[in-house]
Amino acid sequence: MNLHLLTGHYHLIPGNPAEILLGQDATPQAIHALDAQMGLDKPLLMQYLTWLLNVLRGDLGTSLVDHEPVSQLILQRLPVTVELAFGTMIVAILIAFPLGVAAAVMRGRVADFVAMFTATVGISVPPFWLGILFLLLFTVKFHLVANSLYVPIWQDPLKNLECMLLPCVATGIREAAVLLRMLRSSLMDALGEDFVRTAWAKGLKGAAVTLRHALPNALVPVLTAGGLQIAGLLGGLVITEQVFSLPGFGQLLVQSVFSRDYTTVQGTALVAALIVIIVNLLIDLTYSRIDLRIRTDGRMEA
Repeated sequence: MNLHLLTGHYHLIPGNPAEILLGQDATPQAIHALDAQMGLDKPLLMQYLTWLLNVLRGDLGTSLVDHEPVSQLILQRLPVTVELAFGTMIVAILIAFPLGVAAAVMRGRVADFVAMFTATVGISVPPFWLGILFLLLFTVKFHLVANSLYVPIWQDPLKNLECMLLPCVATGIREAAVLLRMLRSSLMDALGEDFVRTAWAKGLKGAAVTLRHALPNALVPVLTAGGLQIAGLLGGLVITEQVFSLPGFGQLLVQSVFSRDYTTVQGTALVAALIVIIVNLLIDLTYSRIDLRIRTDGRMEA
């Protein structure tokens, strides 16, 4: 890496927060004074080390644009994206599990064809296009859902459901397609195992064999995919948040990049990385509950 990138005063991305805040008519003296006030006149390495030391003390810094604590901005925006992400996964599970199980059990039949066609359409159609289509159909044309601003669930659950239903369905269809394909493949492999044939030989019924014996063993790779999807959704819903005007975490990150609010960008990126780590840890701990052959220490039971 070029040493000048660390010892220089400016970031790789074009633009300067001071110029954006003061406008095009600002004098170089005013811009330099604001740079010094925000600490942007120091070398990049010094800026980063100062930010890192503050993080170790639990301080994510202050927004260069809003002049509010970054932690406060994140706490205001993160619940919206978390709600959207979990709502999306609920929709995905409600779609993927019935179709995935039916496709695996009735392989090569009509149910399998319908499930795979649904998965292909879900993967092919972008969520933002579905979001715009839903707004045109259900809000503009048929007036079934009002195009209202976001309302927290603890203030008005019905209003919250009304403004979150369409974005959750729009993004949930794509996530359902991924889970459906993985569940179908994993469950078909599990149905071919010896313990399943043994269960059939004992006279157990089809539903009991599929749901009690094969499905739990097929859920391990599905859980991995689902956990990664949740982690990715927390930072990847920015387009959906823009389409439905949701004040979420991803929207905060994009706005911070455009306004060159480096402190907020660093804070949101750090929180997003921590969320990915935590979600993957929780998924790993869940494995032993789903598949009893897997111990929490990572060894297989005899």
